[in-house]
Amino acid sequence: MKKNEYITAVLFSFAILGAYSIYKPFLLSFVVALLLTMATANLHYKLRDKISSRYVSSLILSFLLLIILFVPISYIATIGIHYMVNIDKEIITNILSKIIKELDKIPMLSGLIDYKIESEKVLTLFSTLKDVGTTGVEFVKNTFLVTLFYYFINLYSEQFFILIQALFPLSDKKGTKILTEISSTMEVVFYSIIVTAIFEGILFGLISSYYNFNGLLLGTIYGFASLIPIIGGAVVWVPVSLYAWSYHTDNSALVIALYSVIVISIIADTFIKPMIIKYIKEDILRSSIKINELLIFFSILAGMSSYGFWGMILGPAITAFLIAITRLYIDLYAKESP
Repeated sequence: MKKNEYITAVLFSFAILGAYSIYKPFLLSFVVALLLTMATANLHYKLRDKISSRYVSSLILSFLLLIILFVPISYIATIGIHYMVNIDKEIITNILSKIIKELDKIPMLSGLIDYKIESEKVLTLFSTLKDVGTTGVEFVKNTFLVTLFYYFINLYSEQFFILIQALFPLSDKKGTKILTEISSTMEVVFYSIIVTAIFEGILFGLISSYYNFNGLLLGTIYGFASLIPIIGGAVVWVPVSLYAWSYHTDNSALVIALYSVIVISIIADTFIKPMIIKYIKEDILRSSIKINELLIFFSILAGMSSYGFWGMILGPAITAFLIAITRLYIDLYAKESP
């Protein structure tokens, strides 16, 4: 390496570190917006060609993204928080008292249950609403930043992707292949997440409405909760079942619990979701990416386990990048067969 090249590389590294130290708070939002841009690139180009304006196309897609992410969250934040704040302490006390009485019927637990439910313990449940509110504000801020970055990246998408490809120390053909694979994976993931969240939200909304709960609110919350790894919709159906058990009938609570576990968690989430991913990949998008739909499914779970909500975007992107680089490595360095 020549002296000038060495100095340039060092200065470029310092520039990257300096930029990282300054823009670190916005990095996650920018990366998510970039991946979402890759996911909707085909839609953007078709819309841009049809209306002959990249400004209008970028604005329309950003507005749609805002509706998909921000409107349900705003609805939950206004109506949902209103419901939680106005929950009577007596409701929680009655539910906990009934649980304790039922547990006390079990011989092994008899005498070990404290019947006294102190008001301070009940109040601690309400104090967690502050944490929920803080998290909600942070999420709304990130959503706004993602939408803003999404608009500008869409607006200058071709320049962005040319720059990214130029930064790859690979030939144009191989760099394009990696970007195409990541983009195709993100396209499948993005549309699959939207469809499955709406599908599972509708399923829970129907059973909630049948028992005179706010089906729209609970279905919306369940749709988002279904994206949480492992526990998923349990954060919704467990409290609803407990409330039905205490203030309706035991049968209604049992039906809601069994319906949520069997119909939604087992049938819809475990079996139907991978089928939806496969259908969107092969029949709707006609994607040619060589990545199994089950791997996409588990990469979403892994991403959310590590990065939270936005991990559903980052997990598949990192997985697709790993697969693309692995294939490239094999092509370059694998020994030829004798």
